Formats: sequence, C-alpha cells, structure tokens
Amino acid sequence: MTDGRNFILKGNICYSKDVKTLKTVEQGYLICQAGRSAGVFEEIPEQYKDYPVKDCGDMMIIPGLVDMHIHAPQFAFRGLGMDLELLDWLNTNTFPEEAKYKDLEYARKAYEIFAEAMKKSGTTRACIFGTIHNQATELLMDLMEETGIKSMIGKVNMDRNSPDYLREQDAQQAEQNTIQWLEQTSTKYKNVKPILTPRFIPSCTDDLMERLGRLRKERELPVQSHLSENQGEIHWVKELCPDSQSYSDAYDKFGLLGEAGETVMAHCVYLTEEEIDLIKARGTYIAHCPNSNTNLSSGVAPIRTFLEKGLNIGLGSDVAGGSGESIFRAMADSIQTSKLRWRLKDDSLKPLTVEEVFYMGTAGGGSFFGKVGSFEEGYEFDALILDDSSLRHPQPLTLRERLERFIYLSDDRHITGKYAEGVKVF
Repeated sequence: MTDGRNFILKGNICYSKDVKTLKTVEQGYLICQAGRSAGVFEEIPEQYKDYPVKDCGDMMIIPGLVDMHIHAPQFAFRGLGMDLELLDWLNTNTFPEEAKYKDLEYARKAYEIFAEAMKKSGTTRACIFGTIHNQATELLMDLMEETGIKSMIGKVNMDRNSPDYLREQDAQQAEQNTIQWLEQTSTKYKNVKPILTPRFIPSCTDDLMERLGRLRKERELPVQSHLSENQGEIHWVKELCPDSQSYSDAYDKFGLLGEAGETVMAHCVYLTEEEIDLIKARGTYIAHCPNSNTNLSSGVAPIRTFLEKGLNIGLGSDVAGGSGESIFRAMADSIQTSKLRWRLKDDSLKPLTVEEVFYMGTAGGGSFFGKVGSFEEGYEFDALILDDSSLRHPQPLTLRERLERFIYLSDDRHITGKYAEGVKVF
C-alpha cells in the first residue's frame, strides 16, 4: 500500500540551510516521503523512481511560512485605528471587539473569514491568540483544523486591568476555564494544538501566573505571550511587579519563559542585556513583528543583536497591530525597519539581509514546531508553489533575485499550491 504523501515536486527550489545560507536549485526535484522531506536532488534517486512527479514548470518551490504571532479575533478590524499607541489601541479597538466573541454567532462569522484568509495565505504553521471565551476559542480551533494548516491556538487569560466585559472573575475561575478548555480540546484535533496564553503581565495577576506556570509544567504545554513591546507598558510592568528584576523576570519567576524552547514571546523591542541572556538561557522564542511595531509606534527590535547572540527568532504578522497576515510582508518589513534602526539609532547593527529574514520566516520560526521550515532531509514537508510569472521583468534574474522580488511584490494570488506535512492544502 502506498502512502498518499509519497510524491515529487519538480521546479525551482529555494530553502535555508542556516540563517546565512540560502540554497537554490534550478529545475530540481523535492521529494516527499510519508509527509517528510527526503531532500532536494538534481536527478531523481533510484529508490524514488516510482513516486508520482508534479512538474511545476518555471515556478518556485519554497518551505511553508511560519507566523509566530497572530490574533484571530483582531482580523476583523485590521487596518483601523493605526494612529494609536499600544495601550490606547487596546482599550479603544481591541477590547471592545474581542468582547463580541462571547456571541458564538458573531464569532463564527468572524472566524470563518479569518480561517479562509489563513488557508489562502503562505502560512503553513501559526501561533494564534483567541479570546477569553472557551466556546469561541474551540470554534476557532474547529475552523482552523479544517484548513489543514498546523497551528497552536490559545484561550486568552486576563483577570485584571481590562474592562469588566472582558475580564475573568478571578485567578481561580480563569484556571478552571483554562482546564475545562484543555480537556475539551487537547486530543480533539490532528492539525491544532492548545497553547497556554496569558495575554501579558499587566492583564494577569501573580496568582493567575502562578497557576498557569503550574499548568505548563503538569501538562507539558507550550506558552505564548507578549514581552517588552511598548515603553509605557514596560514602565507599567515595573509598577505592577516591583520585586521582579525585569519584564522578562516577571514571567520567568512563574516558569512561563519555559526551560527548553517551549515559549514564544512577541515583540521584545526593549530587552536589556540581562534579559537577552535570560531569554537565551531559557531557549525562549522571539516573534519579531515589524509591521505592528511600526503601526503602533512601539519601536524597532535589535534583531541583528538577537541573531548574533544565537537567540531563537521567527516572524509574526501580529494582526491587527500588523495590517495583514502575509509573512512575506513581515520579511520585507524586517529588512526595512532594520535599515531605519541602523541609520537613525545604532549604526553598529547592520541591516538584515534577504537570507536572514527568509530563514526567520521559515526555519527560524519553524523550529518551534519541530523539524519544520526547510527542505533538508527529515524535515516535515511544508511547501509553497509560487507563480511569479505575472511579476514581469525585462532582464534575466537569478533564482535568489526572483525570490527577493517575490518577498517584496507578491500577494496570496501568486501562491498556486500549498502543502502542510505532505498533505495538499490547495
């Protein structure tokens, strides 16, 4: 009996070997064996001669993209309220919208739009925030399961410093809600997994953080949250957590930075040297969200420093702080914002390169999910087929140049095929 996930894609193949090295193979063969990459070859090896071949012609084939940080309930108001800073934006736009997800009819209408957009996008892996509502978050998980995308989805926790209409009763109730949600969803899906989601320190009491830290250990769960996004927020955390050495330490003392790469923290714009060392020691992942950090006037994270120190780093769209779900856009924005930081703030940190941001958007973030984000042997087979023929040009271009143009010029109409772990999404 043959596995339906044994096949070969022929085309122009690009993937990262490491953060500095982009591998390109013109008219090569990418082999999927039981949902994993068996490697990229210039000729089909003998043992795979019987596999069906899909010839993609002159199209490009790249690994699926990884969105380390996106808010599903905020998709409905992306592109609105972009003249506000983070804390005002939360109170004006975010909290009123997220409160609507108590109504399952509204939640279904909104989440169907979100799931359809994610299916069409270049994203094959995602870390997704829901709301505090158990039923709406389970509905989101149901809809994302149907897309075929592999995702981690979290019921948000918040028991302080938020409006009465969007706040859990107390830490004990928040924990009970979370346990109930976990028991409903932990073994329900093939493509979707739960992830613990304290919104951020300002909206979670110490009691709640302690309970979530225990849950993380007992159930061996991943964690997602926000860290050091905005200067006003950082000052607020100092007031709320006077006994903590730093914002990062406020998470770490409850075990929520993880121990070996189980946690992803979005933003990390203003980390101190001590925090960078702590993040590295814990293996915590950073989700760099340049579009959101620009829209909400948060700042520009020192990504060059993080890369040089060997931190785990991927990209996030951070809808609706970010105005769209494209990780190609996040790659381009990462380069552009790094240039501004280099020019205006610190000329010792060189701007990011195409190779680096492509790695961050594929293998860099992908490693949070396991062996994901490359076509090297043994990696899970996540792939996109890209048709750049409508992006016309008069001059000959190398494969690397075509990929660079695609990062800056593409949208989801140029993605003609998508696979997650060897299964065709479209």
